[in-house]
Amino acid sequence: MTYAFDPELLPWLTMLPEGVDFSDVQAVRARMTSMADQMPVYEPENPVTVEEKLIPGPAGAPEVRVRVYTPTTVSAPRPAFVSIHGGGFAIGNLDQDASGSTEIADKIGAVVVSVDYRLAPETPYPGPLEDCYAALEWTAAKASELGIDPERIAIGGDSAGGGLTAGLALLARDRGGPAVKFQYLGIPELDDRLETPSMTKFVDTPLWHRPNAILSWKYYLGGQPADQYAAPARAEDLAGLPPAYVSVCEFDPLRDEGLIYAHRLIQAGVHTELHHFPGTFHGSTMIRTAGVSQRMAAERVEAIRRGLNA
Repeated sequence: MTYAFDPELLPWLTMLPEGVDFSDVQAVRARMTSMADQMPVYEPENPVTVEEKLIPGPAGAPEVRVRVYTPTTVSAPRPAFVSIHGGGFAIGNLDQDASGSTEIADKIGAVVVSVDYRLAPETPYPGPLEDCYAALEWTAAKASELGIDPERIAIGGDSAGGGLTAGLALLARDRGGPAVKFQYLGIPELDDRLETPSMTKFVDTPLWHRPNAILSWKYYLGGQPADQYAAPARAEDLAGLPPAYVSVCEFDPLRDEGLIYAHRLIQAGVHTELHHFPGTFHGSTMIRTAGVSQRMAAERVEAIRRGLNA
């Protein structure tokens, strides 16, 4: 199928179609690590310290590794951002999240806590989400030590990280957990039912398509039925959730579930900003020279800045 991609993305397409193949998890992890190693590294304009910590995990589970980015020239108490990397629930790590986390710490002046949650299929739901919840609880509990304003903690991520963020916001609301000021849902993976028009249509798009989405949910759910925390699109009540920013790409199978979820948030009275980026596909922000990619990256920073009143 042909797609009307943004012209600035076209020269790069021959490099991308085989970039991700979820049928072999170990191979795709190695492939994505290799691709990430070739990406530019964000260099902060201001000093940012980086420290890794092992924090208490969910009950009966291993400790969770986090990486804490602290902008040392910003006076405490600072806002905080719990960053959840993407990767279809099955790939990704702290290194993949490093440039984005450094940029948020530098440009916004927020303490960023990046979460190295356990991956599927080795650890299916609810393990990855519970790791993220443990990181949110730890961030709030250690607010004074980290120099964080406990009233200004945001959560966010892209792709599966966006889906985990949406599930985390629901979980924090329903458990009476730490207050979340804002949720950033970048091109989020939200619906295991795989029935939206974009999901059924986009079977051969670069980087992410319906066949990969099917495997992603198979790995994440591990044969169990999905509830609203695994697949937030299934949630019946979205009232009382934190304000949200949702972004979607035109030629992304995840497009419509993001659009629908944003509309439902609005209908539930949640302050929500939604941006649909024409001519883009899932992961097209990797092509950083394209103007549309630069706009998406800038919007990410500004949305989090506004969400945190930073």
